[in-house]
Amino acid sequence: MIREITIGQYYPADSFIHRLDPRVKIVCTLLFLISLFVQNSLPGYVVATLFLAFVIRASKVPFKFIVRGLKAIILLLMFTVVMNLFLTKGGAVLVRVWIFQITEAGLRISVFMAVRLIYLIIGSSLMTLTTTPNALTDGIESLLRPLDKLHVPVHEVAMIMSIALRFIPILLEETDKIMKAQIARGADLESGNILQRAKAMVPILVPLFVSAFRRANDLALAMEARCYFGGEGRTKMKPLAYGRRDYMAYFAVMSYVAVAFAAGRFLPFHVWIF
Repeated sequence: MIREITIGQYYPADSFIHRLDPRVKIVCTLLFLISLFVQNSLPGYVVATLFLAFVIRASKVPFKFIVRGLKAIILLLMFTVVMNLFLTKGGAVLVRVWIFQITEAGLRISVFMAVRLIYLIIGSSLMTLTTTPNALTDGIESLLRPLDKLHVPVHEVAMIMSIALRFIPILLEETDKIMKAQIARGADLESGNILQRAKAMVPILVPLFVSAFRRANDLALAMEARCYFGGEGRTKMKPLAYGRRDYMAYFAVMSYVAVAFAAGRFLPFHVWIF
């Protein structure tokens, strides 16, 4: 399970999506995620599915590699679906079991919520899989640059976010190594009730926290040894500049948002379809 998480990892490839400006990918990802939560209709999600499939194909990232990240949220996904399925009232009652009942509104909302979570993970993973941590830092810093006038430490905030993303795969790999080491020493991490499993995680969490603090301290010492003092007066080895393909990407995403909104609002089959 630990090795299946793909958020924060970078997948090298020579694709149109990889060559886009990081600011474009950040803004377009935000627009795509917002579009998932402002619509609640089958036509809109059909448009979102087609658009996401096109982006995955253009990124040249294997689909199996992308969906690996969904295994990490399967429990959250199931919990969300079940809660919406049984607690949402409205419409005709489809199934009734004891005090629980499934209504048309509950079924509709639970399915849409599951699709939203899945597409949210896939969309976020595509951004990190096609953008290096350094480029992501530069993109975040550039987008937040107007906040400098409000005395917000934009460079430091972007650096913290970049380090956090970079540490995700490192800590996941460290966790996997610690778990294998504990299992090799006879630790039982699978059997028992919830309390016993939580207690069995203590020998994993303690060395993981120690390793995380050690890595953070080593990183701080390395930055201090290289005379890092923040973003003021610093120059870029690769300055960000918009190109024709970046404007094309903006136009494509804006067109998708408009089509998805129109499909959800104006198409006649704005109802649940089996």
